[in-house]
This record gives sequence, structure tokens and C-alpha cells, in this order.
Amino acid sequence: MRKIVECIPNFSEGRSRAVVDEIVAAIQAVNGAVLLDRESDANHHRSVVTFVAPPEVVVDAAIAAAKKAAELIDLTTHKGEHPRMGATDVIPFVPIAGVTMDDCVTLAKACGARMFQELGIPVYLYEKAATRPERENLAALRKGQFEGIRDEIAVKESRQPDFGAAAVHPTAGITAVGARPPLIAYNINLGTGDLEIANKIARAVRYLSGGLRYVKALGFELSDRGIVQVSMNMVNFEGTPLHRAFEMVKREAERYGVAIVGSEIVGLVPQKALNEASDFYLQLENFSQEQILEHRLVAALEDSDTATREHGVTATGEHGVTATSGDTEAKDFTLGNFAEMVAAHTPVPGGGSVAAHSGMLAASLGQMVCHLTIGKKKYADVEARIKALQSELAELGARLRQLISEDAQSFAAVMQAMKLSKATDAEKAARTQEMNEATRGAILVPMATARTALEVLLRLAELAEIGNQNALSDAAVGGQLALTAVKGAFYNVLINLSSLDDKEEAEDFRNQIDRLVDEACNTAEQIEARMVN
Repeated sequence: MRKIVECIPNFSEGRSRAVVDEIVAAIQAVNGAVLLDRESDANHHRSVVTFVAPPEVVVDAAIAAAKKAAELIDLTTHKGEHPRMGATDVIPFVPIAGVTMDDCVTLAKACGARMFQELGIPVYLYEKAATRPERENLAALRKGQFEGIRDEIAVKESRQPDFGAAAVHPTAGITAVGARPPLIAYNINLGTGDLEIANKIARAVRYLSGGLRYVKALGFELSDRGIVQVSMNMVNFEGTPLHRAFEMVKREAERYGVAIVGSEIVGLVPQKALNEASDFYLQLENFSQEQILEHRLVAALEDSDTATREHGVTATGEHGVTATSGDTEAKDFTLGNFAEMVAAHTPVPGGGSVAAHSGMLAASLGQMVCHLTIGKKKYADVEARIKALQSELAELGARLRQLISEDAQSFAAVMQAMKLSKATDAEKAARTQEMNEATRGAILVPMATARTALEVLLRLAELAEIGNQNALSDAAVGGQLALTAVKGAFYNVLINLSSLDDKEEAEDFRNQIDRLVDEACNTAEQIEARMVN
């Protein structure tokens, strides 16, 4: 199964299309990020952008967007109907396919750490990523908005960010980053300009005021239309379906002699939510999802694609590797069952990807040791450092996950260079240059794997010293996995060095990788010595 994470950053800009265009362009510039939707509202002065990406690049795209938003949006001059505390107000990560909620929590923490490290924007973690119960609810977290948080963050412990100093960014504010299930932004417009009626209905509908379990609601004025709206976040559309919220708003509006004049969905909506609403209002009997034409078409096309892939053509390359037609194209090799993909008859994912995968698992074990240490009284004096290590390991793990695919992509570049024509001297020269560039890439990727895995290993060594000693064996296993990643990367560097024309450069690469291996071996031995002695 393909691994897909949905990210729906909200930006405090809904009136300048040019600003939103630049933010969207920053997302689309990240390879692997696919824009699904963008919605802007001038009254709310807010835009919601929806994109999907593999987990190894989704944080990169979110950071790119936040960086552009910080450059273009100034909260000190921002006024709008919707509550806001940041130029990039909120960044939620949502598991769609092949990833778990825990994976998205890890992504949220990695994103939070990078937001402050790279952009100087502090971060609150919310929803499933929240570090304390009172921060799960975004509305409570955002209370007081930018101005209130700016004035209180340095003096109230409850306002301290999860990442960053106790001061908001002067113009970009503070951002909430979290992980949550799919959410539907659903607004119902009322045939009145009386905002108090919308507020009363919102109070009746939202869970915090005794309403529907999975609904958050606020009343808003749509000044350009002379009406008001009940704006809702449906945080679990299966627990509280759309039609139930609609019927309750309709019933409450009737109390005030007000009619519903329309409703809207902001952004994207799961098909299942609309199917359930159709089922309710049409009173369908014995209806099956398989009766939906589009569902049947998708299933038929997937079956066709599978049959095509199973009949690939093979060709042997110059280095004795066998490539299946289509399999040398750059693609995400973290998708599906990794072990089965490695065992297949194709050359990718191969040893380089497996090395990066080992390093990623090492980082995950390190994060587990951090989890088992944080909150324990015995380790209270090192908790701050453990939390820092946890964030660093999350970021390193995400980078290694990305390197799994990059290794396959570097192999694809070599294979493409091999296919270039050698009919003329000019073509031979061009092919030689392309082969050198591709080979250099095939060296640089495992070099990056070795460096990143070594960083994981160094943090595991620190955890073995200061972390929960009941989890020492986990740190030791992680150490061996990280060492395997470094040595596996070493082997992949070596096999490509002989193909590099620049022998001086090849020698430099060899010296670099040798130093990395030596440090990794020494560090792994230190962890093992602590384990066995």
C-alpha cells in the first residue's frame, strides 16, 4: 500500500491571491508534494491549503510553506473574523494510507522542532500530538489569539511553547502543529444578519457546550453577504455525521424563526461522509458502496495496473544488475511491504535502501527509549535533554526514510545514463559526463545515509548513558542497526568509487566514509560495552 500523509496548513491570509499563490508554489516545489485544494475566505481572512505527500517529504513541504508565509504575512496588521495566532496558524498531519496516527505524531514533532530551528517560530503541539491534555483542543490553545499569547507567553507557564523560546515571532506569531483524523470544515449559512443567533446555535451544537460529541462550532458574520454562519469542524465524521449536524442546526434555527440558506464544505471531504448523508436523506435500503460507479472504475483500473506490472520486461545493465522495465524510474520505495519489495526480482530497493531503512529503525528505537524515559521521576533531571533527543531522532528518522527513496532514484539516474547513445564522439563524451554525474549521485546518497545514521548512533550512545536503563537493550539494538546502516552505506560508496573518473575526488570520498565508519564502530562498541558489562 502506498504511504500517504495529508497536510492541511491554514494561513492567516484570505484576501491576497498573490500571497497565497506564493505559499502554494513553495509547497509544489517540494518533489513528491501534490496540491489537492486551496480555499480562501476574505471575511475570515484565512486560506486553507490541502496537499498530500509521502511521509519522508511532507514536513519539508509544510516548512517551505510556513517559511514563505512568514515572509509575506504580518500579524500585527492582520484583521479577520477567524481566530488566529500565527501567519501559518495551524499545520495538521492526517494519516491517509499506509501510515498510522503515531507516525503522524512523529511527523508533527519533527515539524515543530524545525519550525523553531529554521524559522524562529515557536510551536504548540495539539490534538493527538499534544504534550498535555489541555492542549488537545485547538480552540482552547488559540484563546486570546496572537495579541493575547504575545503578551502572556513569557509570564504564564501554561503559555510556554513545546518548541522554541517564550516569545512569539514578532510578525509570524506562533503555530499549532498536530496530528489528527480527517476533519471536515462544514459551514451552514443562516438567513439573518444577527450574529448573536449564530453564536447561540453554535453553543447548542458544539460539544464543549453540551452539543454533538465530535463538533466544534463558532458563529461568524459574512459582512459582504449580510448574513451569518455557523462554522463547524467535524473532527470525526463517522461519530457525528454531516446530516446530524445539519439537522441540529436546522432545528435550533427554527427556534429563532431563521431559515438555512445554504451550506458549504471548505476544502476536501471523504466520499464516505457524503455517501452517509445521501443514504440518510434518500432513505436507501440495502445500498452498497460497490454500487458507486467511480468505486468500481477505480478497482478495475487498479487490477489492470497490477497485471501490467506483473509482466515487466528485464534488461541487463553494464554493472551486472538486472532492471525491470519501469522499475528504474524514481519512485517511493517506502511504500507497501518493504521486505517483500526487497525480496522481489528487481534491483531496487537494494542494499542502499536497506541500509537507510536500518538507520530509520534505529532512530525509531531511540524515540521509544525517550518515550520510556520522559515522565519518570528518576530521570527528571535529564528530561529536557531527553525531549531534545526525541525531536532530533524524529527528524533524523524522517531524513533516513527519505534516503530510502533517494537511493533508488540515484540508481535510476545511473541506469538512464547507461542508455544514452554512443554512436558519435560527441555522444560518447556526453554519455561519459552523464555517467560521472550519476555515479557521483550514487556516492553522495549513501554518504548522506552514513552521516545521518552516525548522528542517530551518537544520540543512542547518549541515551544509553542517561536514558531509562530498563530500555538499555533497546538502545543497544538501535546501536547495532545504526552501525549496520553506516557500514551498508560504506559498501555502496565503495562499489561506485571505481566508476568515478576523478580519482582525486574518489580518494576524498574514501577518506570521508572511512572516518565515518571508524567513528560508528567505536560508538557502537561503547553502547555494547555498557550493555554486556
